[in-house]
Amino acid sequence: MAKSQDSKKNVKKAPAKTAKEKKEEKRLKKSKK
Repeated sequence: MAKSQDSKKNVKKAPAKTAKEKKEEKRLKKSKK
């Protein structure tokens, strides 16, 4: 039970995007400026 709860927390905490996608977004935001 505790394990499933922990994984749920991690899913909520972790961003839906992967690290790679995050980098891409940052790059796009920078290029816009």
